[in-house]
Amino acid sequence: MKALPKASSLIPASLVSISLLVSISTHAYAGDPNRAPTPNKTESKTIDPNRYLKPFEENSLWKSRPVSPTFSNFTIPASNFNPYLVEGTWSTGCFYTDERDSAITIKLSPGQKGVYDADAETFFPQVEIPHWPADVKPASGLDGHADIYDVSTGVIHSFWKLRNDNGIWTARQYAWSPINGSGWPNPAHYYQGARAVGVSACAGIIRKHEVQSTDSIYPHALAMSLDKSGLSKDYIYPATSADATSKENTGQIPEGALVMLPPNFDINQIKTPEVLKVANTLKAYGAYIIDRNSGTPFMIYVENGSGLNLNKNGANKQAEKEFQLIRQSLRMVTSAKSWVNDQGQPFLPEKNLNILSMRGPWCVFRGSACVSDPSGKYDTWKQAFIFGKTTAVVSQTNQTGRNISQVEWAKPKPGEKFKLTAKSTGGAKLRFVLRDAKWNTKIDSYQLVNDQSITFIWPKDVVKSYIYVTSGIGDSSSVSGTLVRVK
Repeated sequence: MKALPKASSLIPASLVSISLLVSISTHAYAGDPNRAPTPNKTESKTIDPNRYLKPFEENSLWKSRPVSPTFSNFTIPASNFNPYLVEGTWSTGCFYTDERDSAITIKLSPGQKGVYDADAETFFPQVEIPHWPADVKPASGLDGHADIYDVSTGVIHSFWKLRNDNGIWTARQYAWSPINGSGWPNPAHYYQGARAVGVSACAGIIRKHEVQSTDSIYPHALAMSLDKSGLSKDYIYPATSADATSKENTGQIPEGALVMLPPNFDINQIKTPEVLKVANTLKAYGAYIIDRNSGTPFMIYVENGSGLNLNKNGANKQAEKEFQLIRQSLRMVTSAKSWVNDQGQPFLPEKNLNILSMRGPWCVFRGSACVSDPSGKYDTWKQAFIFGKTTAVVSQTNQTGRNISQVEWAKPKPGEKFKLTAKSTGGAKLRFVLRDAKWNTKIDSYQLVNDQSITFIWPKDVVKSYIYVTSGIGDSSSVSGTLVRVK
């Protein structure tokens, strides 16, 4: 089976340039006793190094199973090549790091404006990564994916078009996500990885230690891409983005969708052990559509270096036949009665997520002109606007309208009720304003201090949202906020 390069997402991700000190537990992560973490005496939350092997929170949809799902009747079409497991060129490596590794600077790729930060929505000349393992090897394909799991900061660093040219690391885009998070972006921080839907490249892939396990099932939903003949033109929850070329799609399954083998799928048809383990997983957890490929009905991604190669002795006709049986039976989940999490507890996924971002650009009015000012900046790791040392109150404003999420399923609608809550330190304040096309003020929160909130009905005719932040006085202050729907 030969797979053509996928149509990569051209929507880049986000940048980080802040030092975090996080204490970690002192036991080694499973599988590599030579990388046992050392204690960090910093008083902070603990990130379990074993999260490298099993990331994300208990209620992560990656680790959860739907109860009594219903399905669409659309069948993934056949295409140029056979559906298959994919490691190597178009997959990724998942690399462990901790506080013993040195920092590194990722520079812009030659001929590019910079490393694009889709969270701040701007280019930066470089990215500072606090810890960098010596064994990083990007995927050899044009995407150049690689994910770095830093257990000392609790961050997954995810890259697109990462390259090492004579000892100089370059990348086209960078994104970050929390190891202990949901494994999916939220509407405010909508791009958290190198895949088209905004997830890290390692999310949902079959990991090396999982291939080596004798378990009959992988312990999570799988990561899958479809050809344009299977994909629809849109995306759905929990995805917050889609491939840049999604308008070319002709199928009926949106990115972000969960596909499964229905309960009546006859598992006895599958004789190849490696395919059987995949089929068992697709029947229990399913697979999330995270990207688009070119010419393959579906690809299921496997961590590079796993050794999972069904064609090592030549074309595996039996496995090809079995994957075609799976293709013909896979169906998109349209609803579920409930979900069961990683601990076997029932829950319902949280869709009412924060839609307010503090991303820039920010400016200070000087007369009638709004000019950039070095007194503060947006910090993606803190998801907040950070003021440096101030001896007097400083005010900045963001009038781009990008502070309200553009994620389709999260956009506010007139008549919906919202609660805005300020989150600030050092005496800083937040003000939120909605105006119509004639500059009439529809909603004004006025200045809110930490934990103050207002509740309001989203008005009609809103054209743009505005955020104003005011610093405290002292060494540092910060401002952020949450805007969520309420009943």
